[in-house]
Amino acid sequence: MNLLTLETSIQLLCLAILSILFLQSGFNKVFDYKGNLQWLRTHFAKSPLSRSVGILFPILTTIEVAAGLFCAVGLVVLVMNGDTSIGLMGAQLAALSIVVLFFGQRLAEDYEGAASLMPYFIVCLITIYALG
Repeated sequence: MNLLTLETSIQLLCLAILSILFLQSGFNKVFDYKGNLQWLRTHFAKSPLSRSVGILFPILTTIEVAAGLFCAVGLVVLVMNGDTSIGLMGAQLAALSIVVLFFGQRLAEDYEGAASLMPYFIVCLITIYALG
């Protein structure tokens, strides 16, 4: 029985977490587009982003879905041939997504929401480091 190395275990588990997180979040936005857009318009109504929500929402959704897909495909590719490049792109997109979300939460003065993103960002950084 071959056990995975510590490095490979960390890579696979981090990619699995990011895949689940970003596919669920992104597809939730896709399948309930109107509901999510309405919530965001209300959330950012008093922020400098109030007029940009309609433009920024599909961009964020695309980044999230892409991050989840790259992480999921990267996980499979890592298992199949040990290549980390696709997973690394997914982790980088995931980190970018968190930065965008963090920026929005700070502008909306939702400091609790911004703080709640930090554990996810740390997982993104660990994944980038482990795959790089």
